[in-house]
Amino acid sequence: MGVLSSISLLLLLQAAAAAASSVSYNDSSSSSSLMQMQWGNARATWYGQPNGAGPYDNGGACGFKKVNEYPFMSMTSCGNQPLFRDGKGCGSCYKIRCSKHPACSGRTETVVITDMNYFPVPAAPYHFDLSGTAFGKLAKPGRNDDLRRAGIIDIQFARVPCEFPGLKVGFHVEEGSTQVYFAVLVEYENGDGDVVQVDLMESSRRGGGGRWTAMRESWGSIWRLDSNHRLRPPFSIRLRSDSGKTLVARDVIPVNWRPNTFYRSFVQYS
Repeated sequence: MGVLSSISLLLLLQAAAAAASSVSYNDSSSSSSLMQMQWGNARATWYGQPNGAGPYDNGGACGFKKVNEYPFMSMTSCGNQPLFRDGKGCGSCYKIRCSKHPACSGRTETVVITDMNYFPVPAAPYHFDLSGTAFGKLAKPGRNDDLRRAGIIDIQFARVPCEFPGLKVGFHVEEGSTQVYFAVLVEYENGDGDVVQVDLMESSRRGGGGRWTAMRESWGSIWRLDSNHRLRPPFSIRLRSDSGKTLVARDVIPVNWRPNTFYRSFVQYS
């Protein structure tokens, strides 16, 4: 009887461990390596030009620029609050598909959250407001406009790891940055695609102390540091992803950095 009780207890512990390790697509702490293709239901609309990237300025509330170009290629979406998450969902990647409308192809397409959905559909827990390009991609060949005319459709979605082939993590120093105020847009992160914490280290060679200082989320994917002293470049930047993975770009912002300038690192999430 004691042996049977021990075996039963072991089985219960194993079952509990398995349940604790399970990951769903909408778990904000999920690791991209464990991200499961579990489909949920959502509503989808579209905005902007029929074959456009969404925003007329090819930007959006996440701060990304030129989303009509590689790697976004206009395959973008606004997200309502459960997707946008006050900006922490910026850069997240999702597979989407539709099948209920006669014009739906049933194919899966990948979109990136680049904007906030200011007018979510009522009674829709998840709402993707897609670019005209992304919405049309869900259609059967030759029926893109038919699907767009539907306006609102039911879709299925699943969180997936982001993949930006050939790109390293990039940093765009924002306009208005000075020697005491530094703001940077973080983009092109493989895996989770989104960042929950950014830290900056000043140059230890120039009296910066070699210590990490936490930056604050400004808006979207833009992070800022308000300093009480003149910041000492070059700057190293440390990222922490949604799943807790850290990545350090050493001296990625050079001594002679300038506002409104893009700097590419030599690092990427694997």
